[in-house]
Amino acid sequence: MKRANGTAGVNLPGLRGHNAALVLDLLRGAGAEGLGRGELAERTGLTPQAVSKITARLRAEGLVAEAGRGASTGGKPRTLLRLVPGAGHAVGVHLDRDEVRVVRVDLAGRVVAESRAGLNFAAGPAGPAAVVDVVEELVRAVRTAADGSFTAVLGVGVAAPGPLDRSAGVLGRVTGFPDWAGYPLRDVLEERLGVRVELDKDTHAGAAAAAWSGPGAGAYLHLGTGLGAGLCLDGRVYRGGREGRSGAGEFGHQVLQLDGPPCRCGARGCVEALCLAAVARGDLAEAARILGEAAANLVALLDVERVLLGGRVVTESPEVFLAGVAEVLRARARAQAGVLGPAGVPGSAGVEVSLAGGGVAEGAADLILGPLFGRS
Repeated sequence: MKRANGTAGVNLPGLRGHNAALVLDLLRGAGAEGLGRGELAERTGLTPQAVSKITARLRAEGLVAEAGRGASTGGKPRTLLRLVPGAGHAVGVHLDRDEVRVVRVDLAGRVVAESRAGLNFAAGPAGPAAVVDVVEELVRAVRTAADGSFTAVLGVGVAAPGPLDRSAGVLGRVTGFPDWAGYPLRDVLEERLGVRVELDKDTHAGAAAAAWSGPGAGAYLHLGTGLGAGLCLDGRVYRGGREGRSGAGEFGHQVLQLDGPPCRCGARGCVEALCLAAVARGDLAEAARILGEAAANLVALLDVERVLLGGRVVTESPEVFLAGVAEVLRARARAQAGVLGPAGVPGSAGVEVSLAGGGVAEGAADLILGPLFGRS
Protein backbone atom coordinates (compact mmCIF):
# COMPACT_ATOMS: atom_id res chain seq x y z
CA MET A 1 0.00 0.00 0.00
CA LYS A 2 1.08 3.60 -0.52
CA ARG A 3 0.69 6.74 1.51
CA ALA A 4 -0.19 9.94 -0.25
CA ASN A 5 3.50 10.86 -0.05
CA GLY A 6 4.49 7.66 -1.87
CA THR A 7 5.97 5.85 1.13
CA ALA A 8 5.39 2.13 0.96
CA GLY A 9 3.65 0.42 3.86
CA VAL A 10 3.99 -3.19 4.97
CA ASN A 11 3.59 -5.62 2.10
CA LEU A 12 4.27 -8.81 4.01
CA PRO A 13 2.66 -11.74 2.16
CA GLY A 14 1.39 -13.11 5.47
CA LEU A 15 -0.98 -10.14 5.66
CA ARG A 16 -2.81 -11.27 2.52
CA GLY A 17 -5.61 -13.14 4.22
CA HIS A 18 -7.75 -13.20 7.29
CA ASN A 19 -7.28 -16.95 7.59
CA ALA A 20 -3.51 -16.64 7.70
CA ALA A 21 -3.90 -14.08 10.48
CA LEU A 22 -6.05 -16.52 12.45
CA VAL A 23 -3.38 -19.20 12.15
CA LEU A 24 -0.60 -16.84 13.16
CA ASP A 25 -2.56 -15.61 16.17
CA LEU A 26 -3.12 -19.16 17.39
CA LEU A 27 0.56 -20.02 16.96
CA ARG A 28 1.54 -16.86 18.80
CA GLY A 29 -0.64 -17.88 21.72
CA ALA A 30 0.74 -21.42 21.73
CA GLY A 31 4.31 -20.22 22.27
CA ALA A 32 7.33 -22.46 21.78
CA GLU A 33 5.31 -25.68 22.19
CA GLY A 34 3.39 -25.02 19.00
CA LEU A 35 0.26 -26.61 17.55
CA GLY A 36 -0.45 -29.31 15.01
CA ARG A 37 -2.24 -28.70 11.74
CA GLY A 38 -5.25 -30.66 12.98
CA GLU A 39 -5.57 -28.42 16.03
CA LEU A 40 -5.27 -25.34 13.84
CA ALA A 41 -8.02 -26.63 11.56
CA GLU A 42 -10.29 -27.39 14.52
CA ARG A 43 -9.80 -24.02 16.20
CA THR A 44 -10.11 -21.93 13.05
CA GLY A 45 -12.91 -23.90 11.41
CA LEU A 46 -10.81 -24.21 8.26
CA THR A 47 -10.37 -27.41 6.30
CA PRO A 48 -7.15 -29.39 6.84
CA GLN A 49 -6.24 -28.71 3.20
CA ALA A 50 -6.62 -24.95 3.69
CA VAL A 51 -4.50 -25.04 6.85
CA SER A 52 -1.79 -27.02 5.03
CA LYS A 53 -1.64 -24.43 2.24
CA ILE A 54 -1.55 -21.51 4.68
CA THR A 55 1.14 -23.02 6.91
CA ALA A 56 3.25 -23.99 3.89
CA ARG A 57 3.20 -20.39 2.72
CA LEU A 58 3.97 -19.06 6.21
CA ARG A 59 6.91 -21.47 6.50
CA ALA A 60 8.24 -20.31 3.14
CA GLU A 61 8.06 -16.72 4.36
CA GLY A 62 10.01 -17.63 7.50
CA LEU A 63 7.16 -16.75 9.88
CA VAL A 64 6.49 -20.35 10.96
CA ALA A 65 8.81 -23.28 11.69
CA GLU A 66 8.55 -26.83 13.02
CA ALA A 67 8.45 -27.19 16.79
CA GLY A 68 9.05 -30.93 16.94
CA ARG A 69 6.70 -33.89 17.08
CA GLY A 70 3.58 -34.22 19.15
CA ALA A 71 2.40 -37.36 20.92
CA SER A 72 0.95 -40.01 18.62
CA THR A 73 -2.75 -40.78 18.86
CA GLY A 74 -2.35 -44.12 17.10
CA GLY A 75 -1.02 -42.94 13.77
CA LYS A 76 1.94 -40.96 12.57
CA PRO A 77 3.18 -38.45 15.22
CA ARG A 78 1.93 -34.93 14.61
CA THR A 79 4.27 -32.28 13.29
CA LEU A 80 3.97 -29.25 15.53
CA LEU A 81 4.37 -25.73 14.18
CA ARG A 82 5.40 -22.57 16.01
CA LEU A 83 5.68 -18.87 15.32
CA VAL A 84 9.23 -17.60 14.66
CA PRO A 85 9.39 -14.53 16.92
CA GLY A 86 12.54 -13.11 15.35
CA ALA A 87 11.16 -13.19 11.81
CA GLY A 88 9.99 -9.62 12.19
CA HIS A 89 9.96 -6.73 14.62
CA ALA A 90 7.95 -3.60 15.30
CA VAL A 91 9.16 -0.41 16.92
CA GLY A 92 6.88 1.33 19.41
CA VAL A 93 7.35 4.96 20.45
CA HIS A 94 5.86 6.80 23.41
CA LEU A 95 6.28 10.49 22.66
CA ASP A 96 5.74 12.19 25.99
CA ARG A 97 6.03 15.89 26.82
CA ASP A 98 9.48 15.57 28.37
CA GLU A 99 10.93 12.30 27.12
CA VAL A 100 10.64 9.67 24.41
CA ARG A 101 10.65 5.94 25.17
CA VAL A 102 11.22 3.55 22.28
CA VAL A 103 10.96 -0.25 22.27
CA ARG A 104 11.61 -2.88 19.62
CA VAL A 105 9.42 -5.95 20.03
CA ASP A 106 9.46 -9.28 18.22
CA LEU A 107 6.44 -11.03 16.74
CA ALA A 108 5.68 -12.62 20.11
CA GLY A 109 5.38 -9.16 21.65
CA ARG A 110 8.57 -9.43 23.70
CA VAL A 111 10.67 -6.29 24.15
CA VAL A 112 14.14 -7.00 22.74
CA ALA A 113 15.53 -3.45 22.85
CA GLU A 114 14.61 -0.24 24.66
CA SER A 115 15.89 3.32 24.80
CA ARG A 116 14.90 6.57 26.48
CA ALA A 117 15.88 10.13 25.73
CA GLY A 118 14.99 13.50 27.16
CA LEU A 119 12.71 15.63 25.03
CA ASN A 120 11.50 19.23 25.02
CA PHE A 121 8.10 18.82 23.44
CA ALA A 122 7.29 22.43 24.27
CA ALA A 123 9.81 23.55 21.65
CA GLY A 124 7.32 22.75 18.91
CA PRO A 125 8.25 21.71 15.38
CA ALA A 126 9.49 25.22 14.58
CA GLY A 127 11.13 25.99 17.91
CA PRO A 128 14.41 27.89 18.32
CA ALA A 129 17.58 26.22 17.05
CA ALA A 130 19.01 26.33 20.58
CA VAL A 131 16.25 24.01 21.80
CA VAL A 132 16.31 20.24 21.22
CA ASP A 133 14.82 19.41 17.83
CA VAL A 134 12.03 17.04 18.78
CA VAL A 135 11.77 15.27 15.45
CA GLU A 136 15.53 14.77 15.13
CA GLU A 137 15.68 13.34 18.65
CA LEU A 138 12.76 11.08 17.87
CA VAL A 139 14.43 9.79 14.70
CA ARG A 140 17.66 9.10 16.58
CA ALA A 141 15.83 7.21 19.32
CA VAL A 142 13.95 5.06 16.80
CA ARG A 143 17.15 4.21 14.90
CA THR A 144 18.83 3.24 18.17
CA ALA A 145 15.99 0.87 19.08
CA ALA A 146 16.05 -0.58 15.56
CA ASP A 147 19.76 -1.33 16.03
CA GLY A 148 20.58 0.80 13.01
CA SER A 149 18.80 -1.51 10.57
CA PHE A 150 15.18 -1.64 9.44
CA THR A 151 15.62 -4.88 7.48
CA ALA A 152 13.30 -6.90 9.72
CA VAL A 153 11.25 -3.97 11.05
CA LEU A 154 7.66 -4.07 9.80
CA GLY A 155 6.96 -0.51 10.87
CA VAL A 156 6.95 2.07 13.64
CA GLY A 157 3.98 2.85 15.87
CA VAL A 158 3.99 6.26 17.55
CA ALA A 159 1.83 7.14 20.56
CA ALA A 160 1.63 10.90 21.14
CA PRO A 161 -0.39 13.28 23.31
CA GLY A 162 -3.81 14.05 21.88
CA PRO A 163 -5.95 15.19 20.38
CA LEU A 164 -4.83 14.03 16.95
CA ASP A 165 -6.17 12.76 13.63
CA ARG A 166 -5.14 9.12 13.39
CA SER A 167 -6.18 8.58 9.77
CA ALA A 168 -4.30 11.65 8.53
CA GLY A 169 -1.34 11.12 10.88
CA VAL A 170 -1.55 14.73 12.04
CA LEU A 171 -1.24 16.11 15.57
CA GLY A 172 -4.01 18.30 16.93
CA ARG A 173 -3.96 21.17 19.38
CA VAL A 174 -2.15 19.31 22.15
CA THR A 175 -3.11 20.70 25.55
CA GLY A 176 -0.52 23.28 26.54
CA PHE A 177 1.43 22.91 23.28
CA PRO A 178 -0.62 24.57 20.52
CA ASP A 179 2.36 24.96 18.16
CA TRP A 180 2.06 21.30 17.20
CA ALA A 181 -1.47 21.68 15.79
CA GLY A 182 -1.60 20.43 12.21
CA TYR A 183 1.92 18.97 12.22
CA PRO A 184 2.06 15.88 9.87
CA LEU A 185 4.18 13.77 12.21
CA ARG A 186 3.43 10.43 10.55
CA ASP A 187 4.41 11.53 7.05
CA VAL A 188 7.54 13.30 8.28
CA LEU A 189 8.72 10.18 10.12
CA GLU A 190 7.90 7.88 7.19
CA GLU A 191 10.03 10.05 4.92
CA ARG A 192 12.92 10.16 7.39
CA LEU A 193 12.84 6.48 8.39
CA GLY A 194 11.73 4.85 5.14
CA VAL A 195 9.26 2.48 6.84
CA ARG A 196 5.56 2.47 7.56
CA VAL A 197 4.52 4.63 10.51
CA GLU A 198 1.20 4.60 12.38
CA LEU A 199 0.13 7.33 14.81
CA ASP A 200 -2.30 7.06 17.71
CA LYS A 201 -3.06 8.80 20.97
CA ASP A 202 -0.95 7.71 23.94
CA THR A 203 -3.86 6.62 26.11
CA HIS A 204 -5.35 4.52 23.30
CA ALA A 205 -2.01 2.77 22.90
CA GLY A 206 -1.99 2.17 26.65
CA ALA A 207 -5.44 0.59 26.41
CA ALA A 208 -4.21 -1.62 23.55
CA ALA A 209 -1.22 -2.73 25.62
CA ALA A 210 -3.59 -3.75 28.44
CA ALA A 211 -4.95 -6.27 25.92
CA TRP A 212 -8.10 -7.31 27.77
CA SER A 213 -10.75 -9.03 25.71
CA GLY A 214 -14.31 -10.24 25.91
CA PRO A 215 -17.55 -8.47 26.70
CA GLY A 216 -17.87 -5.49 28.98
CA ALA A 217 -16.00 -2.23 29.34
CA GLY A 218 -12.60 -1.32 30.75
CA ALA A 219 -10.65 1.88 31.17
CA TYR A 220 -6.92 2.55 31.17
CA LEU A 221 -6.07 5.68 33.20
CA HIS A 222 -2.67 7.22 32.48
CA LEU A 223 -1.11 9.68 34.92
CA GLY A 224 2.23 11.12 33.89
CA THR A 225 2.96 14.59 32.58
CA GLY A 226 -0.78 14.77 31.89
CA LEU A 227 -3.87 12.71 32.65
CA GLY A 228 -5.93 10.81 30.11
CA ALA A 229 -7.85 7.60 29.54
CA GLY A 230 -8.14 4.86 26.98
CA LEU A 231 -11.42 2.98 26.70
CA CYS A 232 -11.87 -0.64 25.75
CA LEU A 233 -15.46 -1.57 24.92
CA ASP A 234 -16.26 -5.22 24.19
CA GLY A 235 -12.61 -6.03 23.57
CA ARG A 236 -11.87 -3.14 21.20
CA VAL A 237 -10.21 0.20 21.81
CA TYR A 238 -12.81 2.94 21.41
CA ARG A 239 -11.33 6.05 19.81
CA GLY A 240 -14.50 8.04 19.15
CA GLY A 241 -17.44 8.15 16.78
CA ARG A 242 -15.74 9.97 13.91
CA GLU A 243 -13.65 7.96 11.46
CA GLY A 244 -9.92 8.49 11.89
CA ARG A 245 -10.23 10.80 14.88
CA SER A 246 -8.99 10.01 18.38
CA GLY A 247 -11.14 12.33 20.45
CA ALA A 248 -12.39 9.80 22.98
CA GLY A 249 -10.65 9.58 26.33
CA GLU A 250 -10.03 13.25 27.15
CA PHE A 251 -10.62 12.08 30.69
CA GLY A 252 -8.36 14.66 32.33
CA HIS A 253 -10.51 17.59 31.26
CA GLN A 254 -13.73 16.74 33.05
CA VAL A 255 -14.46 19.54 35.52
CA LEU A 256 -14.55 18.43 39.14
CA GLN A 257 -14.42 21.86 40.78
CA LEU A 258 -16.34 24.82 39.37
CA ASP A 259 -14.18 27.97 39.45
CA GLY A 260 -11.22 25.80 40.45
CA PRO A 261 -7.60 26.38 39.42
CA PRO A 262 -6.95 27.04 35.74
CA CYS A 263 -6.06 24.13 33.50
CA ARG A 264 -3.78 24.10 30.45
CA CYS A 265 -6.85 23.39 28.32
CA GLY A 266 -8.34 26.80 29.16
CA ALA A 267 -11.03 25.54 31.55
CA ARG A 268 -10.95 25.62 35.34
CA GLY A 269 -11.10 22.86 37.92
CA CYS A 270 -10.24 20.00 35.55
CA VAL A 271 -9.26 16.72 37.14
CA GLU A 272 -5.86 16.94 35.42
CA ALA A 273 -5.09 20.32 36.98
CA LEU A 274 -6.23 19.19 40.42
CA CYS A 275 -4.40 15.86 40.24
CA LEU A 276 -1.11 17.24 38.93
CA ALA A 277 -1.17 20.01 41.54
CA ALA A 278 -1.48 17.40 44.30
CA VAL A 279 1.41 15.43 42.78
CA ALA A 280 3.54 18.60 42.58
CA ARG A 281 3.14 19.31 46.29
CA GLY A 282 3.88 15.68 47.17
CA ASP A 283 0.37 14.75 48.33
CA LEU A 284 0.02 11.48 46.43
CA ALA A 285 -2.87 10.28 48.61
CA GLU A 286 -4.87 13.34 47.54
CA ALA A 287 -3.87 12.80 43.91
CA ALA A 288 -5.15 9.21 44.18
CA ARG A 289 -8.40 10.40 45.74
CA ILE A 290 -8.96 12.91 42.92
CA LEU A 291 -8.17 10.26 40.33
CA GLY A 292 -10.60 7.92 42.05
CA GLU A 293 -13.42 10.48 41.97
CA ALA A 294 -12.93 10.97 38.24
CA ALA A 295 -12.76 7.20 37.74
CA ALA A 296 -16.02 6.80 39.65
CA ASN A 297 -17.68 9.23 37.24
CA LEU A 298 -16.47 7.10 34.34
CA VAL A 299 -17.71 3.91 36.00
CA ALA A 300 -21.15 5.44 36.52
CA LEU A 301 -21.29 6.75 32.96
CA LEU A 302 -20.15 3.62 31.08
CA ASP A 303 -20.66 0.83 33.65
CA VAL A 304 -16.94 0.14 33.45
CA GLU A 305 -15.96 -3.21 34.99
CA ARG A 306 -12.17 -2.86 35.06
CA VAL A 307 -9.90 0.10 35.73
CA LEU A 308 -6.20 -0.19 34.91
CA LEU A 309 -3.74 2.39 36.17
CA GLY A 310 -0.53 3.36 34.39
CA GLY A 311 1.85 6.21 33.70
CA ARG A 312 5.06 7.39 35.33
CA VAL A 313 3.45 8.86 38.47
CA VAL A 314 1.45 5.71 39.16
CA THR A 315 4.32 3.28 38.61
CA GLU A 316 6.51 5.21 41.05
CA SER A 317 3.95 4.77 43.88
CA PRO A 318 1.57 2.00 42.75
CA GLU A 319 0.25 1.00 46.18
CA VAL A 320 -0.90 4.54 46.96
CA PHE A 321 -2.87 4.85 43.74
CA LEU A 322 -4.31 1.33 43.75
CA ALA A 323 -5.59 1.75 47.31
CA GLY A 324 -6.78 5.32 46.82
CA VAL A 325 -8.75 4.73 43.61
CA ALA A 326 -10.30 1.49 44.90
CA GLU A 327 -11.43 3.13 48.15
CA VAL A 328 -13.18 5.98 46.32
CA LEU A 329 -14.98 3.49 44.09
CA ARG A 330 -16.14 1.51 47.13
CA ALA A 331 -17.28 4.67 48.94
CA ARG A 332 -19.21 5.87 45.89
CA ALA A 333 -20.93 2.47 45.61
CA ARG A 334 -21.91 2.51 49.29
CA ALA A 335 -23.36 6.02 48.95
CA GLN A 336 -25.34 5.09 45.86
CA ALA A 337 -26.63 1.92 47.50
CA GLY A 338 -27.98 3.98 50.39
CA VAL A 339 -30.03 6.12 47.99
CA LEU A 340 -30.89 3.77 45.14
CA GLY A 341 -30.76 0.37 46.80
CA PRO A 342 -28.36 -2.38 45.63
CA ALA A 343 -30.25 -2.94 42.37
CA GLY A 344 -29.71 0.66 41.30
CA VAL A 345 -25.95 0.74 41.85
CA PRO A 346 -23.90 0.55 38.61
CA GLY A 347 -21.37 -1.80 40.16
CA SER A 348 -18.66 0.49 41.54
CA ALA A 349 -18.00 -1.82 44.49
CA GLY A 350 -17.16 -4.73 42.17
CA VAL A 351 -14.90 -2.82 39.79
CA GLU A 352 -11.48 -4.43 39.42
CA VAL A 353 -8.65 -1.92 39.94
CA SER A 354 -5.15 -3.03 38.95
CA LEU A 355 -1.90 -1.90 37.36
CA ALA A 356 -1.63 -1.98 33.58
CA GLY A 357 0.54 -4.86 32.42
CA GLY A 358 2.04 -3.16 29.38
CA GLY A 359 3.38 0.27 28.59
CA VAL A 360 2.33 2.88 26.07
CA ALA A 361 5.32 2.19 23.80
CA GLU A 362 4.41 -1.51 23.71
CA GLY A 363 0.86 -0.56 22.74
CA ALA A 364 2.24 1.65 19.98
CA ALA A 365 4.18 -1.32 18.58
CA ASP A 366 0.89 -3.22 18.45
CA LEU A 367 -0.38 -0.68 15.90
CA ILE A 368 2.03 -2.45 13.55
CA LEU A 369 1.78 -6.03 14.78
CA GLY A 370 -1.98 -6.11 15.35
CA PRO A 371 -3.02 -6.50 11.68
CA LEU A 372 -0.57 -9.38 11.24
CA PHE A 373 -2.57 -11.31 13.84
CA GLY A 374 -6.02 -10.20 12.72
CA ARG A 375 -6.48 -7.26 15.10
CA SER A 376 -7.36 -3.88 13.65
